[in-house]
Amino acid sequence: MNLGNDRSPHGGLSSRLIKTLCCLLIGFCASVSNAQEQVNSTDATHCFVKGFSERMECGYIQVPENYEQPDGQQIDIHYAIIPSIQENAQPDPLLILAGGPGQAATELAPMIARIFADVRKQRDIVLIDQRGTGKSNPLSCEVNRPDELVRSDDEQDLSELAAECLAQYPNVDVSQYNTRNTIRDFEQVRQALGIGQWNLYGGSYGSRVGLKYLQHASNSVRTATLDAVAPPQVVIGPFGFNGSLAFEKMLQDCHQQKPCMQRFPNLKQDYDQVMQSLDQQSVLVDTQDPLSAEPMQIRLTPGRFSSVVRLALYNPATRQLLPYAISEARAANYKPILGLMGGTTTAVQNSIYLGLMLSVVCREDLPRATESLLKQDANNEFIGGKTGQAFVDLCQGWQTTPAPSSFAQPVESKKPVLLLSGTQDPVTPPRWADIAARTLPNSVHVIAPYAGHTIAGHTCANRIVAQFVRAGSVEALDTQCVKQRKLAPFVLNANGEGL
Repeated sequence: MNLGNDRSPHGGLSSRLIKTLCCLLIGFCASVSNAQEQVNSTDATHCFVKGFSERMECGYIQVPENYEQPDGQQIDIHYAIIPSIQENAQPDPLLILAGGPGQAATELAPMIARIFADVRKQRDIVLIDQRGTGKSNPLSCEVNRPDELVRSDDEQDLSELAAECLAQYPNVDVSQYNTRNTIRDFEQVRQALGIGQWNLYGGSYGSRVGLKYLQHASNSVRTATLDAVAPPQVVIGPFGFNGSLAFEKMLQDCHQQKPCMQRFPNLKQDYDQVMQSLDQQSVLVDTQDPLSAEPMQIRLTPGRFSSVVRLALYNPATRQLLPYAISEARAANYKPILGLMGGTTTAVQNSIYLGLMLSVVCREDLPRATESLLKQDANNEFIGGKTGQAFVDLCQGWQTTPAPSSFAQPVESKKPVLLLSGTQDPVTPPRWADIAARTLPNSVHVIAPYAGHTIAGHTCANRIVAQFVRAGSVEALDTQCVKQRKLAPFVLNANGEGL
């Protein structure tokens, strides 16, 4: 990712750090990568990706921005292939459907190669940058707001921020940057590469792309693994209710561990007290940019504090730090929560492209977020309706057309489908995978206890995926390894006691 200049000419914070604030509000981090040079060519070349030492095969294909106007404006779709370790690879590679929405698949190459090392023994892994991300006509945003991170919650204008981003693309029809066209693009790549079928792996939003792939191009799919499932029937964006359930589970888990219960006997009250205190008087904290280490200031508000806690629930590694961080914040020591802020935002800052995210969510989800749904989502004592309202505000500034009502219909398919969920996922709970499974008769749902969001990355589920892809069937899958997971101990102090 090209970070560019970390500070504005006026000494304010860069747009990358402003997007960190957006990350905290809505649960995603937005890349400020500049559009990279694109090559209009279907010829494959060799390339390298930062953080991954092996040579890959890369290329571009050209597709219409609007498939209803095939002779109109064209855009380039970028792909990269991580080669199989064995020379005679199986003909059906693994296609990675990146999450977000807004991740660029090729930028995930180091992580994908590590997680799916077993799959790669026999198969290539194909990474395609979804239109609007990476090197596929990226919708990045440069926003100059030097004082954004020191504003209070009430002073933030996300609608204006989104409008500023949209204004940078006057010649782009953002309504064409959607899930259906993504599948059309990927089909063009498949045909250009001469691939008959591929195996899908989609995590988070990528699971929705996988479901829609089964709906619109089923013959191209051999197997589909959907991890942290977001079926089209549900609305992405309002995450308050699911976040509150995950927070309650964290409190219960701490209470069940004697050292945690003794060290933090009033954890829920501590959290509530911090929220009330910050609501009465926000705190301006001196800290450092987690990537550049340059000094910076952040105004810690109820919105930012609760968002850091919610983001930390995504992964067991950060979840186990929460009791200590919350307790210390209650004692007016904000260093642990700021450390979590840097860790979580940096961890998920794998170049989420804000323009693509808004193009998808504001077209396919927010038009279905009724007042009743938003009110129900906000009915919790953890984070309220902050995430839903943040998306409502952003979508007011990102003007696009709603998806057809048929978009939300259940996906029916008889293809073999592996559904993966974590019991502690604060975004896509296991019950969402159960919703998808109702119309997937050839599916199996594997739920990992004490696991978070997209479990292939932090449990043995990646081995189950490899087994599933080899067999091409959900029959006789050995899923016992996930059932053996145990609750990890919580951190009790700054020295890591408890681990």
